[in-house]
Amino acid sequence: LQRHVVVAADGTSSAVDYAAMQGEHAALEAYLAQISAVSEPTFSRWTQEQRLAFLINAYNAFTIELILTKYPHLNSIRDLGSTFSSPWKDPFFTLLGSRHSLDDIEHGMIRKPGAFDDPRVHFALVCASVGCPMLRNEAYVADRLDAQLDDGMRRFLADRTRNRYDPVGCRLDVSLIFDWYGSDFAQGHRGFNSVAATLAQFANELADDPADQVAIRDASVPIVFLDYDWRLNDIH
Repeated sequence: LQRHVVVAADGTSSAVDYAAMQGEHAALEAYLAQISAVSEPTFSRWTQEQRLAFLINAYNAFTIELILTKYPHLNSIRDLGSTFSSPWKDPFFTLLGSRHSLDDIEHGMIRKPGAFDDPRVHFALVCASVGCPMLRNEAYVADRLDAQLDDGMRRFLADRTRNRYDPVGCRLDVSLIFDWYGSDFAQGHRGFNSVAATLAQFANELADDPADQVAIRDASVPIVFLDYDWRLNDIH
């Protein structure tokens, strides 16, 4: 990740050098083998932070592996699916002793009620698309996980191509992530009681004008969800 993820100058987005990743595919495969070798009993003995960091890293690493199975002959991760199948539902890897899909990690393990209950994960799990939050150029680690998740959410909301206040329309234009997972931002976890209340906490990231920031903090401005950009987050 340090060698092949390039963070934009403003720090709010990143691109992946998949060609270079492909050149070091053996190293990625060795890492994935280590992930797959972790047993359920070992995983269950870890702290909450260790488990969540492990699952986020697994999701992101297996997503890169999935892209490399067809790279460079694809423009989007959705090219890997078909009319009857989704790339996220394909059980193409082993994790914790069983075959699993990316959806299994995200929805069956991370978003499972009572497991972690942390909406910030939506800014850490990266589906190889331009519309996604940035892939960090480092792995998630337990002793810095809270800071990493906070930082990821703040960077994403500061990216005006994906989240912004429209002073002409007096509205918030934000990522579809907040529509898809709106219920995750309405359960009180991390102090997030609704999408509007969540966005209100990031007024400084969403707007520059102090008056606009006040309007956002009131949590009463209309919210519009932007189209999602499914293009591959390739460096080229």
